[in-house]
Amino acid sequence: MKKKILILAGGYSKERDISFKTAKAVHKQIKNKYNCKILDPKGDFIKKIKQFRPQIIFNALHGRYGEDGYVQLILENEKIKYTHSGIMASSICINKLVSKKLFSKKGILTPKYIILKGNIKTNFEQIKKTVEKKLKFPLVIKPVNEGSSVGVYICNKNNFIKNLKKLNNEREILVEQYIPGREIQVAILGNKILGTIELVPRRKFYDYKAKYDKNAKTEHILPVNLPLSKLKSVENIALKAHKATGCRGVTRSDFRFSKNKFYLLEVNTQPGMTELSLVPEIAKYKGINFKSLIEWIINDASINR
Repeated sequence: MKKKILILAGGYSKERDISFKTAKAVHKQIKNKYNCKILDPKGDFIKKIKQFRPQIIFNALHGRYGEDGYVQLILENEKIKYTHSGIMASSICINKLVSKKLFSKKGILTPKYIILKGNIKTNFEQIKKTVEKKLKFPLVIKPVNEGSSVGVYICNKNNFIKNLKKLNNEREILVEQYIPGREIQVAILGNKILGTIELVPRRKFYDYKAKYDKNAKTEHILPVNLPLSKLKSVENIALKAHKATGCRGVTRSDFRFSKNKFYLLEVNTQPGMTELSLVPEIAKYKGINFKSLIEWIINDASINR
């Protein structure tokens, strides 16, 4: 009998389409070895999970409800083994406010920030003055609980209010110091450093389009042109963040390298597994093909994560 693996994909987040791309790529690699199918967790999906009776769930969900501890809590309650990080680590990492506080507590450098409450009715000009006084322009605004650079805007004095209004439906908005510099990403597999990649976007930064659209023509640089001491430094910071947040399985940490310092932006607990995704590319460079990477993630699945 083939082992049953259920791939969760889609869901309710703004990254629904990317989640399906990840799921299809994973399904293609494992369909011959396992009895597997893709399930969109909408409606009474627990009933559907019980009907299929999987031994393992491959969590290919991205964003809210998929990597924020919500689905992880359900799977823990159902006592079904699943991949990637557990309840606590997922909820910490997707919440940029909580994770940044933890990074600072652990001595990990992260951009300065303030939090704004959403649903702002008036006083946009006053908010702009307050933000400018505390952080200076340019700066970055983003939802507190989103991934894949969804709703991220680099703002100057002229477009700050316009962009802030785009996020006004969010409960909390992170306003963050803009760090110019190089885009460095580090992948962790288990509790070991997998590798590092540098991104050179043709767009303003490595945004949603730069991540998932081939036409964006983001340049991926492997190996990264850094002195060995600096390379080891950023990789050790990523490993420290992975462990500090209690992550499991695979993570990808996003950094800016500016004025000889690394600034950790966030830790991604559900990095994409599409043809343009970074973790498979780093793994391939390190001699681990895509199928082997997926197999490792499956074998790592458990409960009590």
